[in-house]
Amino acid sequence: MGMASEFKQFAMRGNVVDLAVGVVIGTAFGKIVSSLVGDVVMPVIGLLVGGVDFSDMALTLRAAQGDQPAVLLGYGRLVQAVVDFLIIALAVFFVVRGINNLKRKEEAAPPPPPPGPSAEEKLLTEIRDLLKAR
Repeated sequence: MGMASEFKQFAMRGNVVDLAVGVVIGTAFGKIVSSLVGDVVMPVIGLLVGGVDFSDMALTLRAAQGDQPAVLLGYGRLVQAVVDFLIIALAVFFVVRGINNLKRKEEAAPPPPPPGPSAEEKLLTEIRDLLKAR
């Protein structure tokens, strides 16, 4: 088996394809969450704490001197990343919780009763019983 065919066999496994789809969807979901946090959540939090923009928050370690720019410790982006993570974790939690609830309901539901005889079977049974009675 050549290396090319071996790679094709590896790449076309179901798990690898599922993982690739998950990564693509996760990346898109991450962009949505980043927009939600940056454009919706953080402005509201900033408004609540007096109009502070978190992404620009930084601690000056060394002030600018001549041609050298200031050295800043930018913790605002870290705060935004933590909020992003918490929202993603919360969304994943609710999805997993919903899936688990559905699984529990399926496991707890009693199996449906077997179907009764059809109208044709009932009629044939009556005919059989009438013939026996003769």
